[in-house]
Amino acid sequence: MFGGLAAGTMFGDASWQPKLALDLEGGTQIILEPKLEGGQQVSAEQLNQAVSIIRQRVNATGVTEAEVNTQGGRNIVVSIPGKVDEDTRKRIESSAQLQFRSVLVASAPTTTTTGEDGKETPNPKPTDDLSKTPATKPTDGSDLAWVTPYLSAEFLATDCKTPTGAENAPKDQPVVACSDDGTVRYLLGPVELNGDSITDASAGIKTTSSGASTGEWAVNITLAGKGKDAFTDVSKRLYKLYSANQNDARAAFAFVLDGKVISAPVMQGVITDGRPSISGNFNEQSAKALADQLKYGALPLSFGVQSSSEISATLGATQLSGGMLAGLIGLILVVIYTLFQYRLLGFVTIFSLVVAGALTYAALALLSWGQGYRLSLAGVAGIIVAIGFTADSFIVYFERIRDELRDGRGLESAVEAGWKRAKRTIYASKGVNLLAAVVLYLLAVGNVQGFAFTLGLTTVIDVIVVVLFTHPMLQLLARNRFFASGHPLTGLDPNALGAIYRGRAQFRTPEMTGSKKALGASREAQKRQTIAERKLAEAQAANGSTSSKES
Repeated sequence: MFGGLAAGTMFGDASWQPKLALDLEGGTQIILEPKLEGGQQVSAEQLNQAVSIIRQRVNATGVTEAEVNTQGGRNIVVSIPGKVDEDTRKRIESSAQLQFRSVLVASAPTTTTTGEDGKETPNPKPTDDLSKTPATKPTDGSDLAWVTPYLSAEFLATDCKTPTGAENAPKDQPVVACSDDGTVRYLLGPVELNGDSITDASAGIKTTSSGASTGEWAVNITLAGKGKDAFTDVSKRLYKLYSANQNDARAAFAFVLDGKVISAPVMQGVITDGRPSISGNFNEQSAKALADQLKYGALPLSFGVQSSSEISATLGATQLSGGMLAGLIGLILVVIYTLFQYRLLGFVTIFSLVVAGALTYAALALLSWGQGYRLSLAGVAGIIVAIGFTADSFIVYFERIRDELRDGRGLESAVEAGWKRAKRTIYASKGVNLLAAVVLYLLAVGNVQGFAFTLGLTTVIDVIVVVLFTHPMLQLLARNRFFASGHPLTGLDPNALGAIYRGRAQFRTPEMTGSKKALGASREAQKRQTIAERKLAEAQAANGSTSSKES
């Protein structure tokens, strides 16, 4: 792990230090304001839905510990740690109001007409005296009856250099819109399908019908339910127009995102599986950005950026230092306890904690580099709590070894037998901890997720350390002559544990002396007797008393 981190710092943009979250480092704050027309009010349900979608979009970029909240019952405040890259900013600011409209007319955005004499005359502009009502009732979205005199004039006057207002156009009416790059203008029919019909979206390289790669990036969409059926009907109608005249503009279907046509492919077949594809001037980044926007749904409202500013850390270095000090105090207390309780054996706990700490630090640094993870103060709290959980594993293991020594086993045998008994308890305990962390991470948001993540990460590392370091270390110590001798300083003294091994599975009760230590050891041995041992001792005592009376 440290080797990978070293390579990342030399050849990539990795850092030896984990990235810090908003509360410890500061970042960027973007305030989004809904675009509403005269008298409209934003509802709490719409705001909550927008907050959820924006949070999913931000998390999809790998940014963690971001905060997305409402402000004043109207605006949405997005706070992201560190500097925001352009792709992330676009994900946040784009409303992603996706609509599917049939193409009625398409042409280059010229505002003049060349006459037979070669002279150019300006196209007429729409005026109020032009009719806005279709002469006949349109039968479908591709019917040219939608093209009214007013709409025709508006289309001819559009130069695609100024906004067309298509993002706010009524869904049941035709609209004039331009391509995303401003090179083509379209007259589109009413909305036939909304973006909320999308169940999934992904970016990938476009392929031909034979499976060959075209090298062009596309966004693949999955539709379900009514959306799938509606798109099937549209594809049948447009393919019929394409079959009659391949140059008919009405054979195209426009994908309109926030009032701009991002793609208007010609329908060259009937799509019945609900899996259309958007292609255009995409690269890998833009295709993935659009796929994420569509995958997590269209915002219920269009939003504009009210302000974007840099913000300072809400907690800062003082609170981080306080958290680290609390962790250090907890670690020192654990060390003191283990040395007092287990003597030199306690150093195995200390070394194991050092290894676990190093692995945790390396994992956080790698996640910061590869996945954009950021460490918050809540995450630090999760690491501090994990110190006690990690020490529990060692205590369970050591006590199992001591139990085996009391039963008369040698140290090597006690280590192996103790491990077989301890690992079941350790796995069960860590399984419960990990399950709690996963549930908390899935159900919570914000800083609570940061706490759950570090708690789950350290739980996994704890199991790895116990299996791959602590147990092998005790196997080595069991072969050491000093530890095998049961010296009092090892913490594995049979006299102190209350049982002395004599060989051939025979035991003798420790001799009672005036020593308080020996008396305490005998009492401890009596407390730790199993039910069978206690009944056997009572039976032997009863037999001894009967024999004495008969004598």
